[in-house]
Amino acid sequence: MMGDLRKIAKELKRDHELAMELWSTEEFLPRLLVILIMDKKLISNDVLSKLDKDMQIHTFDEKNHLMDWLMANQLSKDKKTIALMESWEDSPSALQRRAFWYYQGRLRWTGQTPPENTADLLSALEANIMQEEPEVQWAMNFVAGWIGVYDEKNRARCIELGEKSGLYKDEKVAKGCTPNYLPEFIKIEVNKRQND
Repeated sequence: MMGDLRKIAKELKRDHELAMELWSTEEFLPRLLVILIMDKKLISNDVLSKLDKDMQIHTFDEKNHLMDWLMANQLSKDKKTIALMESWEDSPSALQRRAFWYYQGRLRWTGQTPPENTADLLSALEANIMQEEPEVQWAMNFVAGWIGVYDEKNRARCIELGEKSGLYKDEKVAKGCTPNYLPEFIKIEVNKRQND
C-alpha cells in the first residue's frame, strides 16, 4: 500500500496546491499521499502547526503514522525543517515531541557517527520518559535502543533505563520482530551486528 502511494506521488510530482486540497478531505490515505507531494520549501512553522492540529482527528496509530511519515519524507530532508524539528523537544504538541525524538533515533539507527548530543538526550530520557505521552515514550525508547546498540560506553545505561522504566516488558511481538523492551532490543540488535 505504501509502495502504491509512492507510485502515485511519483506520477503527480510536487504539487503543493493539490496537496492542500487533498489534505482537506480529512482522510488518512490521501493525507499520506499529501505528505509525499507537498513542497518542502513551503513548509513553514504555521503550516506545521496546522498539519499537527488537523492530525488530531485521526486515531492514535494514524496520527503517529502521519507525523512519522511527515518527519521521514519531508522534515528530515531540509536544513530549515530539521532546525524546526530540533527545537521541538519541549513543544506543547506531543506529535512534535515525538518527531523530535524519532528524528534523533533515526540519526543513530543507521550506525553512522551520531550527533554530539547523546549525553544530553540520555539525561532527558532518564528524567522524562515516564511522564511522557505514550506516542512520545515510544520514540524516546527508540532513541535509547539505538544509542544502546551503537554506543558501547552508554549501553549499560540504556539497558538500565529499560529495566527501571519497564516499558514494553510484557509486549508480545510477532515472530522475527525485535521487542521494544530495551534490554532485549539492545541484546538482539547487538548480536545481529556481531554476526554480520
